[in-house]
Amino acid sequence: MNYLEKYNLWANYKDLAADLKAELNKMDDKAKQEAFTTDLEFGTGGLRGILGAGTNRMNVYIVAKATLGFGRYLETFKDAHQRGVAISFDNRHYSKEFSRMSAEVLATLGFKVYLFEALRPTPELSFAVRHFGCVGGIMITASHNPKEYNGYKIYDETGCQLVPKEADKVIAEINKITDYFAIDHSKNHDLIQIIGKDVDDIYINEVKKIVLRPNLPKNFKMVYTPLHGTGQVFAVDVLRSCGYDVTPVASQMTCDPDFSGVKTSNPENKEAFDEGIELASQIGADIVLATDPDADRLGIAVLHNGKYHLFTGNQTAALVLNYILMTRKELNTLPKDGYVFTTNVSSSLPVMIAKKYGMKVEITLTGFKFIGEKAREMEQGKGTYVFGFEESYGCLVSPIVRDKDSIQAILMLSETAAYYKTKGMDLYDALESIYKEYGYYKEGITNIVLKGLDGTKKINLIMDYFRNNDIEVNGFKILVKDDVKLGVSTNLETNEKTPINLPKSNVIKYYLPDDTWFVLRPSGTEPKLKVYYGVKASSEQAADEKVQKLSDAVLAIVNKI
Repeated sequence: MNYLEKYNLWANYKDLAADLKAELNKMDDKAKQEAFTTDLEFGTGGLRGILGAGTNRMNVYIVAKATLGFGRYLETFKDAHQRGVAISFDNRHYSKEFSRMSAEVLATLGFKVYLFEALRPTPELSFAVRHFGCVGGIMITASHNPKEYNGYKIYDETGCQLVPKEADKVIAEINKITDYFAIDHSKNHDLIQIIGKDVDDIYINEVKKIVLRPNLPKNFKMVYTPLHGTGQVFAVDVLRSCGYDVTPVASQMTCDPDFSGVKTSNPENKEAFDEGIELASQIGADIVLATDPDADRLGIAVLHNGKYHLFTGNQTAALVLNYILMTRKELNTLPKDGYVFTTNVSSSLPVMIAKKYGMKVEITLTGFKFIGEKAREMEQGKGTYVFGFEESYGCLVSPIVRDKDSIQAILMLSETAAYYKTKGMDLYDALESIYKEYGYYKEGITNIVLKGLDGTKKINLIMDYFRNNDIEVNGFKILVKDDVKLGVSTNLETNEKTPINLPKSNVIKYYLPDDTWFVLRPSGTEPKLKVYYGVKASSEQAADEKVQKLSDAVLAIVNKI
């Protein structure tokens, strides 16, 4: 069907939800094309899109269709109905309704369902899948996206988001469903079991096991904000129970789907810290912690010489990993077969730290599901999982879950701060000491927002240009080009080609001398082309200048396309 035929199908459905019907009636032709030409696709974060009417929007009918397809996929696994599915949700508009619809569709298929009573963090959903021995899981969230969005993450039996080859099977099942409006969700509601505090307590107890030095003095103050999201459920309680002095930003500790108390719900953006830093200044706090709405990402601001400095996800990962490896070596608990995992758009600094301590390092694609997949390999005897992270403010200390876990990150970051406090250092000092040992690594990212169908065409045009042309980056020499979509790495000096051992993905990475690199990658969850940069230099100023020069040179090429 073309977009008008799909639009008419929806417009003529007599039982369509009233708010969606009203939206359809206001659509002009452009809006119809945007809402119906394509269907929402699974990206690095699953199904995610703008709330509203249409096949390219998040609504209860799209959720029902996705769940029916997911359920049919899960039915191919042994004892799937009895093992069941765990479901959680965040604070967004329609999140609770979407989670209930998902539960009812699965129950109608005959699945036992473990449905959280209220909003809970993504990592706890992953934990619940493993705790109950489920065959899968669903998390209703749009992570750090603006309030207009919602989303749908799906998990396998290990609590890991589905990798592409398995997601493709789910998509194939979804595509077999032609009638959005005939999906039955009326049966077997007695199979839906409401869960809550009992799982919270077990999860929190497991998280606390990551503590390495429980007796460190904790004589400093912290401020915490969940940015209206799921971290409000127990992040503060976890910190306080471990002896930390933490004050929440009260105005942001509410389940507000409009995010009215924050300028942005993304802790990668400095504006997310405005209120937290204001409160920290008033009470003399040393650190500000911010988690995103589904509490899988952590951002921090650190007081140093009277000013709060925001750290990137790469910097936080370097700090935490360095502390973990240093401490475990001192405690003689560092495994000889230890592995650290990262992604091909993340900093090289944690890789250098890991190698110093004898850890093996594996690099995956963007998307924590690939690190979760590696954790499964460790469980099967390949080695010992030690740490995993990606640049977008997400890490995992213990593989009790198989997704980013900001609750673990908060606890380990706080312990890292407590340790350095005993040495007369704050976290800024600690990071500086790491730079002095390994070199000044600096990363950057440019988000080129290109919305709608025209935006998608533009993104494809840019990627095709870089894929099919030899480029020259002003002031820099390119040594190697990795085209992950083609699965080929090309040495540009010898023209030697070698295969890339990664799943096919629309990602191109260029390697330059002196640990310098850049990557072009369309976002899997937002209408953006992301350009990542990484450099190494002998000083902070030199690194800042180098990353700016590289960014300017790459964007000069992009802007001409």
